[in-house]
Amino acid sequence: MLQTAPDSSELTGVAAWAVGLMETVGAPGAGLAIAAENLFPPIPSEVILPLAGFTAATGGFTLAEAIIWTTVGSVVGALVLYGLGRLLGHDRLAAIAGKMPLVRASDITKTTDWFAKHGPKAVFFGRFLPIFRSLISIPAGIERMPIPLFLLLTLVGSAIWNTIFIMIGFTLGQNWHVIEPYMDTLQWVIIGAVVLVIVWWVVARMRLNHREGKHLFHGE
Repeated sequence: MLQTAPDSSELTGVAAWAVGLMETVGAPGAGLAIAAENLFPPIPSEVILPLAGFTAATGGFTLAEAIIWTTVGSVVGALVLYGLGRLLGHDRLAAIAGKMPLVRASDITKTTDWFAKHGPKAVFFGRFLPIFRSLISIPAGIERMPIPLFLLLTLVGSAIWNTIFIMIGFTLGQNWHVIEPYMDTLQWVIIGAVVLVIVWWVVARMRLNHREGKHLFHGE
């Protein structure tokens, strides 16, 4: 039986809005939806991407177009936040943060100090973490990470994330909605994997520093 594209009139909320964009402008609509998700993290890419995959399965556009346009949207959205961080800089953002409830200017300093040590890894692995994948672009801009490096890490990380969820929607077809109850679990699995990688790197680095310290102490 032929699959039919999801009808935006049968959906609600973000799903209806995203499908409406795809119905109106095709694959670029999926890219626009993901760009908006980067700028407004509460918009869930875990809903938009499977819908893009399902729409590709129904012939609304090709699978390659779905992956390419959503990745372009991810990069564009991230670049806007990067530009915001670079334009405002540390001092202005710290001043703004100091006027916000539950936020301190020192939080900006701590974030930028941490990013200065782990920038490239934070940008890449951050693309697999809800909310964080958007916000990590701001300290990247503050610290003026080289734009080519920022774009490369964002492109690769976003392409991997987008492809996973688009393929889920493409494979499940009309049953794409059955993955919704498992999104939170999958997110935590991904978060756990990223944390393990970071812990492994930190431990390895500490051991290396310890060995180098011994060598210096013994004059080697």
